[in-house]
Formats: sequence, C-alpha cells, structure tokens
Amino acid sequence: MIAKTKKRLVVAGGRSHPELTAAVAEALGTEIAPVEHRTFASGEIYARFEVSIRGVDLFLVQTFGEPVNEWLMETLIMIDAAKRASAKRITVVAPYYPYSRQDKKGRGREPISARLVADLLKTAGADRVMSVDLHAAQIQGFFDGPVDHLFAKPVLLDYFERTLSAADREILTVVSPDMGRVRVADTWSDSLGAPLAIIHKRRDPKVANQVSVHEIVGTVEGRTCLLVDDMIDTGGTIVKAAQALKAAGAHRVIVAATHAIFSDPASDRLQDSSIDEVVITDTIPLTESRRWDKLTILPIAPLLARAIHEVFEDGSVTSMFGGDA
Repeated sequence: MIAKTKKRLVVAGGRSHPELTAAVAEALGTEIAPVEHRTFASGEIYARFEVSIRGVDLFLVQTFGEPVNEWLMETLIMIDAAKRASAKRITVVAPYYPYSRQDKKGRGREPISARLVADLLKTAGADRVMSVDLHAAQIQGFFDGPVDHLFAKPVLLDYFERTLSAADREILTVVSPDMGRVRVADTWSDSLGAPLAIIHKRRDPKVANQVSVHEIVGTVEGRTCLLVDDMIDTGGTIVKAAQALKAAGAHRVIVAATHAIFSDPASDRLQDSSIDEVVITDTIPLTESRRWDKLTILPIAPLLARAIHEVFEDGSVTSMFGGDA
C-alpha cells in the first residue's frame, strides 16, 4: 500500500505572547491551531490541541518573559501533547531562549541551566529549535538536533538606515557595552560604515545585576553613539554605559537591543537623560506600563515567518543572513 501525503504546516502558540503568534500566523497566511489551556487551582498546567495534528509539521511559538518558569513548563506540556497526538515534526520557536545567560560555569558548583533547558525540550519531544540572538552562540551545541539561530540585526538595521539623518550618519560610532558583545558590534560597524568603540566593564560575580563601567576604548566625543546589545534586563549595564558615553562627550546615545526583558526598574532607568532613544524588537511582550515615548518597538514576526517558511520548504535559513546563520 502506498499512501500519498502532503506536508502540512501548523502554527500553534502558548500563552506567553499570543500577539506574536498571531502575527507570525498572519505573515505565513495561515491560522493558529486552537489549543485549550488551563491552569488549575493547584498551579498545574494543562494543554490540549483541539484539532487533529497527526502528521503535521508543527511550529510551536512560545517566548519566555515573566513568569519564565510557568511558560517553560507550559511549553514542555504542549510538546508532549503534540508528540502524543502524532505530530510528524515539532519545532519550538522560542524568540527569546530561557536561561541563556547560564551557559557555562563561572564558579564551582554552578549549574549550566541553558543546557538543562535544551535537554528538557529534547526529552519532551522537540525535533528542532528556532531562536533569535542567543546570548551565547555555543548554546546551539547543547542540542542534538538542528537549531536555527536567527539574527534581529536586519530588522534593527533597516530601521536605523531609514531614520538616522545624514548628519548622524557622518558622526556615527557603534559602541559595544562590554567585551562579550564586541564581535556583534563589529558586524554593525561594518554594515553601517562607522567606527567601533568598546566599554570595558567589570561585574561582581557574587552580586547579580551590579555593573561598574571603567573606561571607553575608542573616540566618542561629539559623536552619535549606537549602543548595541542582545538583551536588556534591569537596564543597569546600558544606563551606566550611556552615562559614561555622555560624560565622555557623546552628542547622542541610541540604544538598540533584541530582547526587552525589562525587569523592574528597567523602564524607569532607561528613561535616564543620557539615553536619547531605545529601539527593541517584540520578542518579549511589554505591558503599557513598561513603555514610554522614546521607546521604539519593531516587529519580529516577519523574520520568524520567513524562517519558518524556509524550514518547512526545506530551504535555506542561512541565506536570510548572507550565509552567517
């Protein structure tokens, strides 16, 4: 007996960012598969697909803002439900990968939680993972299966190419907020044809979210400085970096980041007078209380939708980024 079957793409989402799931489905020209979600009085989570997903290529969209542990558990339960419902392939589309900063042991007796999350996703039944701007590229090696590492740079870069004035472009300097972001900032420098500056900082490993800015390597006096980073959590690093740049004579300071975690009091901090504009993507949902006039939010759904289409059609995700993905 020979059965002729056609590939079928299905998009489903958890409860962490329904607006993003809807935008991805719309960009793909498809509908979201309905899922029944419940949280019982005891805190236990329940998920059930309300339509048949047997033999489908399932793309499960779930990002990991607050409460991260609840969304992680919900994701695992949805993967398990999809596996038991005979989905042919399950791809977890996690624009922001949880626990990504715990990618190595900084001190003895520490966990490597980013690896643990990868193991959990694999054990639950995920065949593939898609994420945007992983905090550390080596996280890809934590998975046995394929990982699609997407970059938000084209989305952010397009915005700045459209909005930066000719005068700003003449005096533009790309700034890395720490040594760990130098490679990323260097690619921005090449793309914008602007010089690179680096801020040297030191953290106290025993105190979370505490940063001391030490010195600036490069010329920033009289320049428009574009600070680029992968994520903003409490905002301490970025604000101190911006203050250091203004103290060194910078003309304007613009911040560009992919993931707006914005743990309190980030929104208040980022309204500091040293920062002229903050540009982020919507990989993580933001409530109105965490927004302000000088914050610009760019949609990431078109990028995710294009990557999903390439994966579904057995195309090339790498071609989306000029061979860098």
